[in-house]
Amino acid sequence: MTRYIELLAPAKNVETGIEAINHGADAVYIGADRFGARSAAGNSVEDIARLVEHAHLFGARVYVALNTVLTDEQLPEAEKLIHELYGIGVDALIVQDMGILQLNLPPIELHASTQTDNRTPEKVKFFEEAGFSQVVLARELSVNQIRNISEQTNVPLEVFVHGALCVSYSGQCYLSEALSGRSANRGACAQYCRLPYNLLDATGKTLAKGKHLLSLKDLNQSDYLEQLIDAGATSLKIEGRLKDVSYVKNITAYYRKKLDEIMKRRPDLKPKSAGRCSFTFTPNPAKSFSRGFTNYYLNGREKDAVISPDTPKSMGEYVGTVKEIRKGSFTVAGLVALNNGDGLCFRNGKGEFEGFRVNKVEDNRVFPAEWPAIEPKMKLYRNFDHEFEKELSKKTAERKIGADIYFGETETGFELRLKDETGCEATVTLDCEKTAAQKPQEENLKRQLGKTGNTIFEAKQIEIDLKGDYFIPSSTLNELRRQGIEALINQRKETYQRNEPEFQPTHHTYPQGTLSYLGNVTNNHARSFYAQHGVTEIAPGFELKHVSGVPVMFTKHCIKYAMGWCRKLQGATDTPQEPMFLEYRDNQIGRAHV
Repeated sequence: MTRYIELLAPAKNVETGIEAINHGADAVYIGADRFGARSAAGNSVEDIARLVEHAHLFGARVYVALNTVLTDEQLPEAEKLIHELYGIGVDALIVQDMGILQLNLPPIELHASTQTDNRTPEKVKFFEEAGFSQVVLARELSVNQIRNISEQTNVPLEVFVHGALCVSYSGQCYLSEALSGRSANRGACAQYCRLPYNLLDATGKTLAKGKHLLSLKDLNQSDYLEQLIDAGATSLKIEGRLKDVSYVKNITAYYRKKLDEIMKRRPDLKPKSAGRCSFTFTPNPAKSFSRGFTNYYLNGREKDAVISPDTPKSMGEYVGTVKEIRKGSFTVAGLVALNNGDGLCFRNGKGEFEGFRVNKVEDNRVFPAEWPAIEPKMKLYRNFDHEFEKELSKKTAERKIGADIYFGETETGFELRLKDETGCEATVTLDCEKTAAQKPQEENLKRQLGKTGNTIFEAKQIEIDLKGDYFIPSSTLNELRRQGIEALINQRKETYQRNEPEFQPTHHTYPQGTLSYLGNVTNNHARSFYAQHGVTEIAPGFELKHVSGVPVMFTKHCIKYAMGWCRKLQGATDTPQEPMFLEYRDNQIGRAHV
């Protein structure tokens, strides 16, 4: 039985989304100008329409993130926007707020955002029965947990495979809202988790100073894609709606190639869209922004650190160590070729990361633009590869759909038929007198008709079926080919089918009988939805009413484990006196209990 696997890429804007499609994405997710969990990555309906048109040519899909919680006043505006997005052909909406299901919705797919905290089979099953077409799972799940959910549900499961990690379970972090009124559930997170903290024990003793103890490394599951697929994942998602176009090109191409390699030996697996990609560069995730990589908890809790304690910024790839220092330059012991204009960074004597730009490179000798505080034997990392970024600024990919071409006779002239790899067909005719040629024309006909050039098609088989050799001017053949390709493109647009589910009210039981502030209920429509599904007590969301003395962050990350103090660790050191506390800037924003 064939399984269709989706590579889902992010888009900050329409240009980035188009490049994601060109570099192999089966689907793209993008934010509208309102109600997205990345408020800095909004796009107009008109721009999203351009992306939809390009994506649908390849049978790829476009999802719009409307995954914030909404107020009663915002719901009518959200309803209007949803109808506009449906009208331009958007395939699905990614949502968090259940109040949306109480609106007058067009027949459009809804995907349950990871902000709805999808960790259990019961929660995922609830969303399936409520009419959701896809559920985005929590990043913290292991392969076995994903398999367990898949075995108990039928809804397609979406999992993150690459990109930045929130230290808190998505939708369950209120730290930013509590400290600054900037709600993560409304797309305005202040990212307090990326700040440096002091770690103190119960006596006030400082155990760690100025360390980024809540700042996680970036996710990279590229070595585990097949395991995720076999566990039940259908959609493999790259995080990054704030990332630039070079990042999206590089990471999308990298995962496209990985998946294509798997699919070559797994005939049961197919991409969810059409076309094959060719690249002018070698994708390499180490050359794009990352804080170092982790597979997080995919294989359970492992000894390898999931945090990047020295910096929340991009570390990049390891390139070697400082060898010899001279006035104005130093040599590097390593096998990686450096370039003029590269950005290098290192851990200084205080354990902090700092960086500098390379002015000039001669063999392994580096001339910095400004002299850094380096010392021999220090490790160097490159977080900006000038030549790689220069290459990515050009056209770096082509995506082509295979098409067979047939050229034959009619009573009044000739016909050109094109049939692409998905079964779409188009025929155009040429009415003209048939003039005998003085020499064989088959090879010339194949050459002219096969020039698909900058179109989305690539000629596969070309069949010439003529009773004799006829002279047809190249200009005439070129125009006929252009008309045929245009007709095939129009046919692809007309035959694209969007899933359009009709939503019906449901009354099955929600997995919880009561909802605290953790339910994120911020409007009366959402309150009504949960009441219809058996919830008897519904507290207002934290954004409506701050609750004192309650946890404002829920995380699977354990600082004691990361520091080697967990008793479950072999060779663990003695645990400091508890309770322990996190402190930012000498208690300016208070202490947080670890």
